[in-house]
Amino acid sequence: METGSPENPGAAGTAGQTGTEGDEPAWTGLPPGLLRMRRLLLVVWLGLLCLGLGLLLGLLAGPVWAAFALLPLALTAWGWVLLGRNWRSWRYAERADDLLISRGVLWREETVVPYGRMQLVEVTSGPVERHFGLASVQLHTAAAATDATIPGLDPAEAERLRDRLTELGEARSAGL
Repeated sequence: METGSPENPGAAGTAGQTGTEGDEPAWTGLPPGLLRMRRLLLVVWLGLLCLGLGLLLGLLAGPVWAAFALLPLALTAWGWVLLGRNWRSWRYAERADDLLISRGVLWREETVVPYGRMQLVEVTSGPVERHFGLASVQLHTAAAATDATIPGLDPAEAERLRDRLTELGEARSAGL
C-alpha cells in the first residue's frame, strides 16, 4: 500500500520507515508550508506586476488600456492550481539501501540515491525559507548530474534526514 501519494499527501508515511526488497516504499510528502510560501510569492510578484502594468498603461495609453493589466490576475489563478499539483507530486522514501525522490506532474522523475554513493548532505535555508520555517536537503554524489534535492522540509526533519543519511552513507561506504 502506498502512502503519501500525490493524490493524498496528508497520508505521508512515518519518517524513517524503510521498505524491504519487493515492498512498496513508505513515501513521505512535503509539508504544506512550502505550498503556502510558493503561493504567497506568486501572489506578491504577479500582484506587483498587475499594479505596475496598470499604472504604466493608464498613464501612457489611457484608462481603457489599463484593463489589460488584469491579465496577470488570470496567470495568478492558473499558477495557484499548478503550484498545488507540483507540491503534491514531490515525495521521498527512505529504503534499506537507498533514498528515493519522486517529483513531476507531466514528466514524472524518480531519483534513486544509494547511501554508499553519497559524498555530502547539505541542509540549506534562504531568508524566505527561514521566514516560513523551511529548509532544503541537498545530496551530492560523485555523479555531477545528480539532482537530488528535497525542498521545503521542516528544519528539524531536514536535520534528522541529514544525520540519518550521513550515518547510513558512512556505514555503506566503509565496505567499498
